[in-house]
Amino acid sequence: MEKNYEIIAVDFDGTLCFSSWPELGEPNQALIAYLKNWKNNGNKLILWTCRIGDALSKAVEWCQNQGLEFDAVNDNLPEIVEYYGSNSRKITCDYYIDDRMMAVLK
Repeated sequence: MEKNYEIIAVDFDGTLCFSSWPELGEPNQALIAYLKNWKNNGNKLILWTCRIGDALSKAVEWCQNQGLEFDAVNDNLPEIVEYYGSNSRKITCDYYIDDRMMAVLK
């Protein structure tokens, strides 16, 4: 599979949104601006969050209100599923952005 873009999977709570689950909070404007630019340059975005059901729907709507659109939500991109012939529970991406990403380095 030749891919001419990169994929970022980004967390919601504490990353895109300064919130305490299940509440919604203030947007991380710097990250949102970066991700919009990333997507405008032909790259792909996945919202990768533990939220499900109504809490997930509210998070997706919150992101849309910030002008942030995703190519997938809690799922792999369709072309990745097609390439591998299955949909792994592990998201295929080039970069993960999460407020907990540095915890393992402490």
